Amino acid sequence: FLDSIMQLFVANLLNEIIPYWYGTEWDFEGHTDIPNNGQIACGYFVSTTLKDMGLKLNRYRLAQADPLTEARTLAIADTNLKKIDIEDFNSLADFLDGIQEGLYFIGLDNHVGYFYKKGNKNYFIHSNYVDGKVMIELAENSLAFSSSNYYLTKISLNREMALKWVSGKRIN
Repeated sequence: FLDSIMQLFVANLLNEIIPYWYGTEWDFEGHTDIPNNGQIACGYFVSTTLKDMGLKLNRYRLAQADPLTEARTLAIADTNLKKIDIEDFNSLADFLDGIQEGLYFIGLDNHVGYFYKKGNKNYFIHSNYVDGKVMIELAENSLAFSSSNYYLTKISLNREMALKWVSGKRIN
């Protein structure tokens, strides 16, 4: 049941919330909560879209946290968080091949966004400091996806997040 709840959550986030943000201008200090009206930083993009989905969270504190803290907060349980040191893999492609299909929060050394794996395609959805706007792009082609550490938090299969969402309980 909770897995089905998160499928609904992910479908609505990807199809009903995030697309409105595409093209919104990036700025390191940006914190608008209205798509394409003002600027938004990467952390605020994630926290705002999750808040707009109905998750009870402090979008300011979450957005201002470092990538690992943000990943831990959204994981809720340690089993939903995976830390990857890219040096443990022969290539970025090996790392990406090993990720299960679905939607994730992803924290990099100095950047955050969503990682979405659908079939054999890997997408990075983020407020892109390189191109200066919110966008979706293939992770393998993204200059902003380069990092030595990756913190992956399950969203698609995060049952603890599903419980928080349906019960209206706060993510601290």
